[in-house]
Amino acid sequence: MADDKHSGALSAAYAAKRPEDVAAIYDNWSETYDSDMSAAGYRHPTICLALLARHLPRGAEPLLDAGAGTGLIGEWLIITGYPNVEALDISQGMLDKAAAKGVYKALHRLAMGGPLPFADNAYAGIISAGVFTSGHVGVEGLDELIRICRPGGVIVLTVKNTLWLAGFAERVAALEAEGTLARIEETPPYASMPGESDTVPSRGLVLRVS
Repeated sequence: MADDKHSGALSAAYAAKRPEDVAAIYDNWSETYDSDMSAAGYRHPTICLALLARHLPRGAEPLLDAGAGTGLIGEWLIITGYPNVEALDISQGMLDKAAAKGVYKALHRLAMGGPLPFADNAYAGIISAGVFTSGHVGVEGLDELIRICRPGGVIVLTVKNTLWLAGFAERVAALEAEGTLARIEETPPYASMPGESDTVPSRGLVLRVS
């Protein structure tokens, strides 16, 4: 089981109502985040990495790690053949940890859910693990990821079931129907952290932008 500090931080993050509250929680958690999430059996990064590797050719660039945290996925992306990755996160403390790993070409301290300061079609692929969940980012964050992903590129993300049933599924279906994107893979629901008491499942999605 994860320790009490981790459980408390996670519960507080899920319950947060304002972006600045989320940022403060993760700033305070950044020192032990990697070890805490490892203890909880955190699955989102590995599942997202596998999905990306299946649907985006090695060397595709640039990529955006949207909600990069301490840079767990960034390390693995470099190892698996994606050398040009940028990080986005709401927490400066988390980005400082990510920067120390030396794997990102650029770091952006930004909140998702509103306009992002990137050009249309800026990225060949976007990966967003554990961001579309309680207290973090809802379906309102999806359109900007689509805008900044180039046609033919892929967006790999995880969605907690509470969000999926509260409008996310309908939004994805509508975007498919209008030809904006294609849902090319959807995983069965799974527990993101088997070491935690929170049993609400999530799913992984791969969306190809048209």
